[in-house]
Amino acid sequence: NALWMPGTDHAGIATQSVVERLVLAQEKKTRHDLGRDELVKRIWDWKDRYEARILGQLREIGASCDWPRTRFTLDPVCARAVRETFFRMFKDGYIYRGKRLVNWDAHLQTSVADDETYTEDTKGGFWTFKYAVLDDAGRATGEHIHFSTTRPETMLGDTAVCVHPGDERYKHLVGKFVLQPHTGRKIPIIADGQLADPELGTGCVKVTPAHDPNDYACWQRHPEIGIINILNPDGTINAEGGEYAGLDRYKAREAVTKKMEELGLYVEKAERVVPLKYSDRSKTPIEPYLSDQWFVKMSDRDDGKPGLAQMTMDAVTDGRVKFFPERYARSYLDWLGEKRDWCISRQLWWGHRIPVWSKTFPDAEQLERELPLQRPGMGERNWVSSTQKETNTVHVCLSGDNRALIEDLEASGFRQSDDVLDTWFSSA
Repeated sequence: NALWMPGTDHAGIATQSVVERLVLAQEKKTRHDLGRDELVKRIWDWKDRYEARILGQLREIGASCDWPRTRFTLDPVCARAVRETFFRMFKDGYIYRGKRLVNWDAHLQTSVADDETYTEDTKGGFWTFKYAVLDDAGRATGEHIHFSTTRPETMLGDTAVCVHPGDERYKHLVGKFVLQPHTGRKIPIIADGQLADPELGTGCVKVTPAHDPNDYACWQRHPEIGIINILNPDGTINAEGGEYAGLDRYKAREAVTKKMEELGLYVEKAERVVPLKYSDRSKTPIEPYLSDQWFVKMSDRDDGKPGLAQMTMDAVTDGRVKFFPERYARSYLDWLGEKRDWCISRQLWWGHRIPVWSKTFPDAEQLERELPLQRPGMGERNWVSSTQKETNTVHVCLSGDNRALIEDLEASGFRQSDDVLDTWFSSA
């Protein structure tokens, strides 16, 4: 005997993208034309219509569900459970705000999870360029260093050129600088054995930490090189791209390549099949993108306590959690063993809105003085705060829909996050 409890989830990205496409096709309007409240109302109407059809089909085929217990993940009872879980995890230090590299869907303008992407071999180019090496006075020495890339537009965000520390061809160049011709920046030549492979291509790699996972990891090992995001959320070049600002990234690719030819810094282009990551929702290419997001900390904590990943792994290895069939336990443990922090925020309007109000202060001193206002009787059990020191931002998480406390926060300049929670986090 088993309980079959019927229910549906809100499928955040998939549902919103379907309704946005309908609105665009039928009314030639975007979500920004409608506004948040109106778009959410349209999505609720669409959801009610299709949910009734789905559940009706289950009834028609004789599914023996406990129908009075039907649940939807945005029902009030589910919303309360999600909010309480978020609050507890925030209070215990497992949820934080940070600027990290994420999978970015430039069409939907939101972060997406790894399992919401797929990789497809795609015909593309493999360009080889060169940068001029500078002397200690910043003048060109006449020597050049060659590198190859499948995305020339990312040169606008280069912060270093990397070689292998054991590569004899480049040992004399480590510590010197090259000129990034599009932006005029002087960027260093560094040695990193994990990024550069002397047997691959020229043996030299351009480093664009804000737009490539491997380069991002290199920046974490060499933070002195810096990190520069060159993209707007819609995939156009931002102000960091100088003269290319405002161009779509693919138009910028053409323009950057043409400029390198004019400067005599273009070497060659080869046709190549590239494994390209796509968004499963919009079917458009994913951009590795540096973005402020909310994360669940999976790795071990700074206070010495085991992280969520380790606690979950321990529950499997000591037998508290069992897998059927057993062989799936190994895949699960391998997956959790990476202990990567989990991005749980989405830049959507359909879903559980993140219950955090934030305010950024001009300096650390003012930040230390400022506290969220409280009315009498509102103890810390209703709210908890954290400080994002790198941005002088205070985040206040509320445990419930306390209108009086929200009014106090908003009167003090705090603003609720526009993001919603990833469907996987919020499917209570």
